[in-house]
Amino acid sequence: MSGEHLSEQPLIVEDTLLLLFQPDSGTIAGENILFYVLGGAVLADLALAGRVEAEEHGLFTRVRAVGEGDAPDPLLEPAWTSLSKKPQDVQAVLAGVGPRLRGPVLDRLVHRGDLHRTEGKVLGLFPSTKITLASERRSALISDVRAALIDGETPAPRTAASIALLSASGTLPQFHAEIPWGSDVYTRAQELESGDWGAAATSSAVVRTMNAVIMNTVIAATVLPRL
Repeated sequence: MSGEHLSEQPLIVEDTLLLLFQPDSGTIAGENILFYVLGGAVLADLALAGRVEAEEHGLFTRVRAVGEGDAPDPLLEPAWTSLSKKPQDVQAVLAGVGPRLRGPVLDRLVHRGDLHRTEGKVLGLFPSTKITLASERRSALISDVRAALIDGETPAPRTAASIALLSASGTLPQFHAEIPWGSDVYTRAQELESGDWGAAATSSAVVRTMNAVIMNTVIAATVLPRL
């Protein structure tokens, strides 16, 4: 990915994985459910770009590709290619593309300069990887999340999407040092999970699609078996 052209605006899936990175331990929170979270974030990115639409299909929400040409970003290409063949339920897309996202998204964050990765060996024999923060962007994202969950500000749709995914992953209590955990934070996070994104969610077809995708990702992440 060294020659990859990066968009100025990071993707929602990049923001979400960067938020999940825990600087003190160098680990990613919610690994057991990460593919749901990243898959949902990719669908939200495609919705934000106006390249997918959501429609009710019985008890499920089906997503279909719209527009012509390639996906707006290489990280979104597998999901876009799959949806270009036929509309699919959100859960099917998550299962199809989610498990293969962790590595490429992590590579993107390293390439963008938000994370630093050092390869080494334990006891001189076993390969090991150490990941550390390399920019201030995670702190800025945390500030946006705090503003929505603690200060009561209405988040931008992309921030609302990331918060809903973090909440669905069950990892928000792990952010206590940065976002003090309590009943008010829990309640607001649950509201965002259920689609309470303020006026933006009702005024724009793009945001309504994002909202529908995230709500169905939340259902999948909280109801279906976790790996």
